[in-house]
Amino acid sequence: MAKRIFKTSVALSAVMGLPAIAGGLNVSVTVPQLQVAEYHKPYVAVWLEKAEGGVAANLSVWYDAKMKDGEGTKWLKDMRQWWRRTGRELSFPIDGVTQPTKPAGAHALSFTEGKNPLPKLAPGQYKLMVEAAREVGGRELVSIPFEWPVKQATSLSATGNAELGAIKLNITP
Repeated sequence: MAKRIFKTSVALSAVMGLPAIAGGLNVSVTVPQLQVAEYHKPYVAVWLEKAEGGVAANLSVWYDAKMKDGEGTKWLKDMRQWWRRTGRELSFPIDGVTQPTKPAGAHALSFTEGKNPLPKLAPGQYKLMVEAAREVGGRELVSIPFEWPVKQATSLSATGNAELGAIKLNITP
């Protein structure tokens, strides 16, 4: 029965000209290894903005969610751009978005359109925004502009200067 339903939905998609699978975003965020006297894992926010302004989706927020009495949320405001645009309006933890801080290295995030936390996006221009802030460290914001939807798989990237390393965005139709 399941095979018949799958074949029917694929056939309907082909006939109606609709994609059988929703588009997706695969994001790689590199946290660089810094040689400093006192190192703390950074807080990181990953979100989408519409080109004309406004937040389209909060994708991931890394912070110390397990601190006693919600103390970890105290420093979320250090990610200033994200905090001003959307963070201060949210209640924490955010289901499907909140994650623990990450050590140095590349970290993969995968999102499918229409599944939490990536809503259906209207066609248009967007920016992937990644912001990091570190205790006894600095702040950094990296942006990657892109168009949605794409007709073919697309890879884009940008690189931070200090608190963030390579940021890679792979978009699938």
